[in-house]
Amino acid sequence: MTGSQIEPDTIQAYRETAYGIAGDQPFDLHIDVFSAELTALHAARRVTCSAFITACNPLSRALDEHSNQRRHDRLRRELERCSLAFVEGTGVHPSNHWPGESSYLVLGIPLEHARELGTQFEQNAIVWSDADARPLLILLR
Repeated sequence: MTGSQIEPDTIQAYRETAYGIAGDQPFDLHIDVFSAELTALHAARRVTCSAFITACNPLSRALDEHSNQRRHDRLRRELERCSLAFVEGTGVHPSNHWPGESSYLVLGIPLEHARELGTQFEQNAIVWSDADARPLLILLR
């Protein structure tokens, strides 16, 4: 029991998803699994935390590609407005046929600010990592 309003199957899908980070040396993040690549990225960008956030498919309601792209663009503008550094990413479940969700790995964002952004963009959860580079699933409802 999680005490969350989110369906257990949805939470399990989040735990199984690969959170892909784009860039010169792409890599995947996995919930509760240490990432040497994330450690290196944190060091290169001189931050001690990051959050993987999407604006797609609010509250796990599937939207069309155009609507998701508009939401993704809005999230990008909000990150820029807040002067936050970020890297493109995509969350992809290995087998449930849910389309990959365009996302951002936001660098140096404190947990509370990451929660606020996730809530603002109507997400069930975000993925957050501190200096230990072990991504955590943070449920928002």
